[in-house]
This record gives sequence, C-alpha cells and structure tokens, in this order.
Amino acid sequence: MDAGDPGQLRDARQENIGRLCLRLYRAFNARAVTMLQARGHVALTLAHTALLIHLDVEGTRIVDLANRAGMSKQAMGRLVHDLEQVGYVRRAVDPSDRRATLVTFTPEGRAFLRDAAIVKRDIEAEYAALLGDDGLAELRDQLLALVGHGEHDEPMRRDSASRGNTARNRP
Repeated sequence: MDAGDPGQLRDARQENIGRLCLRLYRAFNARAVTMLQARGHVALTLAHTALLIHLDVEGTRIVDLANRAGMSKQAMGRLVHDLEQVGYVRRAVDPSDRRATLVTFTPEGRAFLRDAAIVKRDIEAEYAALLGDDGLAELRDQLLALVGHGEHDEPMRRDSASRGNTARNRP
C-alpha cells in the first residue's frame, strides 16, 4: 500500500476488520430498532440500545451499564431516565449495596425482550438467506473465536482514560 495514495488509504480504512464489524453492528442495531418500532416499540431509539443490550435480565447497576457501554455514568443515567419514561426499566436501591442503583426491566421491558428475541431471530434468518445456514454458522463460529481472542485485552473506559485508570470493560 502506498501511504501517499488517498484512495488506497481510504480503501484500507474501510476494509479494516474492526471497521467492518462496527458497520455490521450498527446495521444490525438499526435494522432491529426499525423492526421493533414496527412491533409497537415506537419510542425506542438507537441510543437506547446502548443500555438495553447491556442490561442483565435480573438487573444491573448503572455503573456497570456505563462500563459495559463505554460511557459515563451521567450519560447512562440519561438513557435510564429515557427508558423509565417509556416504561421499560425502573431504578431501585441495590439490596446488596444500598449506595448503588440497580436498573431492572419492568413487565413492559420484559415484553420488549420477547419482541427483541423474535427480531434477532428474524434478522439472523435474513443473514442466513444471504450466507446460507452453513455460512451463518461459520460466521458465528469465527466471530466467537475473534471475540474470545480480544477478551484478553484490557481496554480502558472512556471516562477514566484521562485519569489513568484501567478499569476493565465487562462484556
């Protein structure tokens, strides 16, 4: 590759495996949000997915949601507030640590989870139509191998990088 050729640099950046994975992630989320909105979840936005994909079924502390999403606690708090207003989540004092706030799904949030599982299945069926069942299974296996390899790294949280902290993101 000629480092002085803008076309080659542009192509190299666009074909980077990390960027391709990011583009696929964004396309998957955008498709899922569109399909979920069609199923009646009209207040759902792409921004909300940063919270919803990281919220454990039994509940998760806001600080852990923020770490998993790579954002500040304040930004995550705003997303929690938005989804409280829609009725998908609620905040409560964490019974194991009264200083912490636990975010849990409401009954409406659990209905969302059921719809999200259907949408995920439908999107994967679209992918299988493009790649074939074997191709999709191979893609999943290869992605799992890459994710497992990448979990050995210790990325710094965005909000603590400037303070020199090295808190591990939790998948």
